[in-house]
Amino acid sequence: MKLYFSPAACSLAPHILLREAGLAFTLEKVDTAHHTFAGGQDYFQINPKGQVPLLELADGTRLSEGPVIAQYIADTAGDLGLMPAAGTLARYRVMEWQNYVTAELHKSFTPLFHAELDGAAKSLLKAGLRKKLEWLNSQLEGRDFLTGQTFTAADAYLFVVLGWAPFVDLKMADLAHLQAFVQRVAARPAVRAAMQAEGLPVRGA
Repeated sequence: MKLYFSPAACSLAPHILLREAGLAFTLEKVDTAHHTFAGGQDYFQINPKGQVPLLELADGTRLSEGPVIAQYIADTAGDLGLMPAAGTLARYRVMEWQNYVTAELHKSFTPLFHAELDGAAKSLLKAGLRKKLEWLNSQLEGRDFLTGQTFTAADAYLFVVLGWAPFVDLKMADLAHLQAFVQRVAARPAVRAAMQAEGLPVRGA
């Protein structure tokens, strides 16, 4: 398999999962600002959406959309920790969190990266996002991970999205349960390896 990625983007989540699952894969770095590869080739020729992640399978089939790719990776590896068995409530809980991260957190962060957005609009958006993080912080009390004590695909996704907070000046140092979660996930060998492979600072190193 081949994962098309951009460093620190949401593609870091499936990258982490590929390493957690122990699957064989290669990486293809994409410049998402210009939608090109290192050699200048047009990424739109590979993915008309122009976004990462994109997972290319051995037969050339391609999957897009991070939460779907996460399910594919876990199911291919048969890793019921990352994604519980189909039809079980445990799986729906992980999918519930995946949906929350993508719809409520990921999409709330996205506009904050746009330089043309004025300060008042950014302040309003950050205030709304902060409330969501405060609620999330309360949900993590007494838990190591989102659904309990087991690291799942949703935890990888949340870890990546929370990593964007410093880039948009969103304060969360006082959210103790979130901070502990980030540190816990950052210490996982697969996470450290993925970040190192993407040229990112390895937290706690």
